[in-house]
Formats: sequence, C-alpha cells, structure tokens
Amino acid sequence: MPGVLQSALKRVAVDTRPLRVPAYRRLLLGQGVSFIGFQLTSVAVSAQVYDITGSSLWVGLLGPANLIPLVVFGLWGGAVADAVDRRRLLLAGSVVAWLATAALLLHAWSGLANIYFVLAAVAVQSTGFAVTSPTRGAIIPRLVPAERVAAANTLNFLVSSVGSVLGPLLAGVVLAKSGYATAYLIDAVLFGTGFYAAVRLPRLGPIGEVARPGLRSVVDGLRYIASRPIVMMSFVVDIIAMAFAMPRALYPELTAERFGGSAVAFGWLSASLAIGAVAAGLFSGWVGRVRRQGVALTIVIALWGLTVTAAAFAQPLWLIVALLAVGGAIDLVSAVWRQTILQTYAPDEMRGRLQGVFMVVVAGGPRLGDLRAGATAGAFGLVPAWAGGGLLCAALVLVVGFAVPAFRKYDATADVLTRS
Repeated sequence: MPGVLQSALKRVAVDTRPLRVPAYRRLLLGQGVSFIGFQLTSVAVSAQVYDITGSSLWVGLLGPANLIPLVVFGLWGGAVADAVDRRRLLLAGSVVAWLATAALLLHAWSGLANIYFVLAAVAVQSTGFAVTSPTRGAIIPRLVPAERVAAANTLNFLVSSVGSVLGPLLAGVVLAKSGYATAYLIDAVLFGTGFYAAVRLPRLGPIGEVARPGLRSVVDGLRYIASRPIVMMSFVVDIIAMAFAMPRALYPELTAERFGGSAVAFGWLSASLAIGAVAAGLFSGWVGRVRRQGVALTIVIALWGLTVTAAAFAQPLWLIVALLAVGGAIDLVSAVWRQTILQTYAPDEMRGRLQGVFMVVVAGGPRLGDLRAGATAGAFGLVPAWAGGGLLCAALVLVVGFAVPAFRKYDATADVLTRS
C-alpha cells in the first residue's frame, strides 16, 4: 500500500527536474522573490487609488494605464528579444521597472496623493514588465531540455502564484501597519534578487534567422499566429476568460461594502486566486499528460467563469476566498497548457515574438477585465458586474472553443510526434 501511494504521489506531484539546471534555478528563485514585491506594489497601488478617489472606476483605469504599454512594448520587446542578447534585454527592462517603483515610493513619502502621477508611474512600470516578461519566457527553452519545458513552465507559474499569495497577504499587513511607502520600499529591495539572477545568466545571443526588430518583425509574428488556428485560439480563450470574468478591480469596493474596509480582508481577496494556483501547481504532475488540450482549455475556462459567478453571491470572506481559489487553480492549469503550446510550436527565432503576444494577452487581458469590471460596477452595481461577467465568459468560451475544429481536435502528443 505505501508503494502504491508513493507511486500515485509521483504521478501528480510537481515535476522539479528543471531545477537541476543552475541558471534556470537562479532565474526561478530571483523571479519568485522579486514577484512578491511586484504583487505587493500592485495591491498597494489599487488600494491607494481607491483611497485617493473613492471610485472603482479609477481603480479600473489602472487597467488601460497598464495595458497600453504592455501592448506597445510587449510586442516590440518580443521582437527585440529575437534579435539581441536576451540577458542584456532582461537587465534593461528590469531597471525600468525598478525606477517606476522608486517613483511610487517617493510619491508616497511626499504625501501628494496625485492620481495622475500614480497612473504615470504604473505605466512606466508596465513598460519594464512588458520587456522583461517575453524575454524571460523566450530564455527558458534555451536553458532546459525540450522535454522539460512544460515542467519548467509549471514551476514558473507556481513560483509566480506563490508570490501572488505572499505579496497581497504581506500588503494587507503592511498597509494596515505602515502605509503605502513601506510597501513600495519592500518591493524596491526585493527587486535585487531578480536582478542578480539576470546578471548571472550566460550570454544568450540570437540563433537561427535574425529579423531586424521593428514593425515588420512584429507583423511577421502576428501573421505566424494568425496562420495557426490552434495557437490563435489559445490566445482567444484566455482573452475571454480575463476580459469578461476577472473581478479584481471590484475587490476594494467589495471590501468596503461587506468587510468595513479591512486591509486584511482586502489582502485575502487579492491573494485568493493565487492560493488556488499554488495548490494546483503542487499537484500538477498530471497536467502534461493531458492530450486533448483544446477541449480541456475550453471546459476549464467555462468552469472558471462559473466559479467567479458563484463568488459574487457568497457572503462570508472564507467562502469568497475559497471559490476564487478554485478559479485560480483552474487558471494555472490553463496557463501551463497555453504556454506549452506556444513553446512547442515556435522555432527559437520566433519565440520572443510569440512570448511578447502571450505576455500582452496574459497581462493585458486582466487589465481589460479591470476596466470592464470598474465601468460596469459604476453603471449596474457590484454584484451584477461581477456575476454577469462570469456568466458571459462561460457561455462565450463554450461557443467559440467548440466552433474551431482544429482547436477542438487538437492532440498535443500526436502533434509533438508529427513535428519530431
């Protein structure tokens, strides 16, 4: 019996074999620690904007403040990552993001409470993130063997999810005890770990055919995606999930209405999705063995929408957090499948551009969701905006996901064998 249990645990436990590669191990650790600070700042900014304005709409406007730089510099950064040393590009983007955090820190210390300065600093921080994220994604297949890419992706999402738990929970404590300046200071200090990991990377110059970074190379990347329905649909279903069902812009209003504005409650709400993602990541050994990933993605994103809808009607904090945690677990599984599809389709000279689009969708989709949630809450109220988005997500993804034959019939194992 113990042997059977041990064998079962091995099949579902997270695959840690990519950690045997020192450069990848340092990159993962640095990303994990610095991401705690990034999430701490994200939560602090949302709370500060609501504190300054008292409006969920202004919180929702953080969405476009993030989204515009993400789209512009994410696509451009992905194209550059295919043409230059990816290590140097990662370092440059990291410095830009850190300078934005320093600006938020100085603003908080000054006591100005200028909403436009906060939005501008967020836009600059988003610019740095837009460059570093696709670059880091394009680096991973250069560090680990091809058969370990899915496991490395899972570890990346797991570590990011841990940061997304610890960052908001830490934010709840810091904001209650010390204030916004302390939150931004902690982020600025934690940044050093990720920067050190990037410094220690080997040189990662371009290989294969090098396209001059610019509009033409970006367009070539978009054409590559448009010509492959499976890749295209992996982006479409994620946009549906995030743009229609992401509820995080409503957390401050929910906290104010139901929990008396408690910073601790706000921290738990902000961490809830990531709590589920961490739990899913720890038991993710089965994820890479799913073959019909198109159908699986469609189903789990529909479940995500229904789970978010249920959370809108829940009253106790623990139940809301539990339901959102289930949604977070679903989101991690879908993210691993989508990322692995991209990395197994793309040759190295295209990976930066595909990772740029992936980052724009993954990071930009929730920003669209923030704007949708904030605007609809202002027009229709908190619960209709929250629950209506979840229901629309579930219905739309089922229609779209099953309407594309190539995506519906996609078999990951057969595709890998065909390409081998």
